[in-house]
Amino acid sequence: MINQHSENLLNTQLEKAPVQGYKFSWFDWFCLWYPPGWLILFNRHWQHYHQDPDGWHWLEYGLFLIPGGFYLAMLSRWLRLGCRSPRQEVGEFDANYQQAFRQEVIGPIVKYYFRGELQQIENVPPKGPLIVAMNHAGMCFPWDFLTLAYLLGEARGWKVQPLANPALFDHPWMVWWLPSKWSQVLGGVRAELNDFEVAIAQGKILLYAPEGIRGPAKGWRKRHQLQKFDVSFMQLSDRYHIPILPVVCIGSEFLHPWTFNITKLQRLIKLPFLPFSPLMLALLLFPSMGVWAMKTRLRYFIQPLESAELGTNSNKGRTAVYQQAQKLREKLQLQINQLLSQF
Repeated sequence: MINQHSENLLNTQLEKAPVQGYKFSWFDWFCLWYPPGWLILFNRHWQHYHQDPDGWHWLEYGLFLIPGGFYLAMLSRWLRLGCRSPRQEVGEFDANYQQAFRQEVIGPIVKYYFRGELQQIENVPPKGPLIVAMNHAGMCFPWDFLTLAYLLGEARGWKVQPLANPALFDHPWMVWWLPSKWSQVLGGVRAELNDFEVAIAQGKILLYAPEGIRGPAKGWRKRHQLQKFDVSFMQLSDRYHIPILPVVCIGSEFLHPWTFNITKLQRLIKLPFLPFSPLMLALLLFPSMGVWAMKTRLRYFIQPLESAELGTNSNKGRTAVYQQAQKLREKLQLQINQLLSQF
């Protein structure tokens, strides 16, 4: 009994012991510059801070790096788990892990690969709550979102939480690619009205794409053309008196260039979009490249704060809100056109 008590006490102490920060090894730097290795970086970092018995193993990581090897790795993991999928757990936002992931993984990627930078930073308020509304494109993993969240965190020390398509939380591919609670722990908020409103009511700093999935799904042919804005962010901004910080991103269209969306197949497999481009052959051979994107320069131009206050005497119906959202869309489109003419 005494031995059992001592063992339990030791386990508790180990669980509470601080974990040393994650340091990039030569293998991590290799993964950063070898596209099929980005998924390895994400999972290795998670496993450094969390016990994940259902996660990938070293042999399976090695298979990621050879053509077609991901399928063998997936079979190996499926057999190792007793012919079942990884457990799907519900996680809560962990600001400490978000900070570690931002500094130790996102930081090197933003600095050495996407070369992200903020312009007109004087327009960034000192504190929240806030809705950061940005044009979203690229038809790939949301690197334009993650890069902006990182840069705002560095500039203001903010804990930015992006709204994400539900597929990033529970699509079968995501369950196999990444730990099942990865998106939630990193602060992702499901892009559903109830979750959005709860986060707004709690006074969080939210990163939002007014175009919704229409932005990245528009494809290469409509690059730099803002799509129809949703109005929910205007309604919630007005209801809770939370300002909107518009941001124009230049460079996100080149995250996955020359693409178009295969709409019918995308709907069949329930993905937010399914890009078809010259890169698709590489993606079929290396499915772990699903979180990778082309090297580009992501520049963010911060616009002056917008107020969604519709006025006490105005009609706050859907028409009035739509008109204000349309006005903001036209303003941002003008900014995009002007910036493109300068480069």
